[in-house]
Amino acid sequence: MLKPRLKKSALENPKAFREALVQWFAANGRDYPWRRTQEPYAILVSEVMLQQTQIATVLGRGFYTRFLEAFPDVETLAAADDEPLLKAWEGLGYYRRVRMLRETARAVIAEHGGEFPTELEALMKLPGVGRYTAGALRAFAADLPAVVVDGNVLRVLSRLMDFAEPVDGTAGQKQLWEWAETLADPARSRSYHSALMELGQKICRPGVPDCLGCPVAKFCQTREPESLPAKRQKTVITAVDEHALWLRDKKGRLLLHREGGKRREGLWKLPTRETAEISGLPQLDESLYTITRYRVTLRVHDGTAMKIFHPAPDEVWQEADSVLALAMPSPFRRVITRLLGEI
Repeated sequence: MLKPRLKKSALENPKAFREALVQWFAANGRDYPWRRTQEPYAILVSEVMLQQTQIATVLGRGFYTRFLEAFPDVETLAAADDEPLLKAWEGLGYYRRVRMLRETARAVIAEHGGEFPTELEALMKLPGVGRYTAGALRAFAADLPAVVVDGNVLRVLSRLMDFAEPVDGTAGQKQLWEWAETLADPARSRSYHSALMELGQKICRPGVPDCLGCPVAKFCQTREPESLPAKRQKTVITAVDEHALWLRDKKGRLLLHREGGKRREGLWKLPTRETAEISGLPQLDESLYTITRYRVTLRVHDGTAMKIFHPAPDEVWQEADSVLALAMPSPFRRVITRLLGEI
């Protein structure tokens, strides 16, 4: 691909690098709701949502706005019960995130009088707050010197330095964080880090980047940006089957199971059984979804065909017209919505 030639080193010319990046961002930065505020709580919510969810999903489906409407401050979040909390997070997945977010809010109230600290050490003592989130709060809420390295920044720095080591390995992480600290702008922390992340989202994107449109191309050492960043061997995706029961009683109520595991604790779904127990029953629906390293085929079977049925202790009959108001994983919500409309 056509790429501008390296003219100067970012590490040797950090002021020029920062200036080029910040000026570009001032003219080209996107308008996100969390960029319109320096309220640490609102910024924390955005950071937690974006940990494992794309910006387009968080904004396009209204998750961020709805969550802040339901829980506008640390006090309301700290006092939230599981059911409304999980319902507000529904569709974002990785529900442990929102429970930890509530623990963060409770700690801010209990240990800091409801005000977020600004010192890095104090921030990192909050539940669920690591060095990335602590840096983001310092940069975006307080405009204080910080180091903020997310996936976009890792990609930018690996190309900028022509760094071929895996960016998800211990040695690679250490080196990239050191470079990030050296390049960070202590006087314009908020705009600099916003600019660096925006560069990764818009210009230095995955695959083939837009090098001709890059404001810091003259500082970039790699000649093959599309080959970076390097990563360790990818996790193998395992295909699994999940067999669920569709069972309604004489009153029309639907049998649901409330999750107790760490990943989906408190969420409702259709009861599931071992393959040998129900795979021979008539199948009503089949769908696919992915969770971590598993590609799941969800098969829903007609439970009325069972000769003998005994609900488990954690399975409850729910009124059909109130089922969709419960918090549940998206794959099960989709199939329940379909079947309630068809049967």
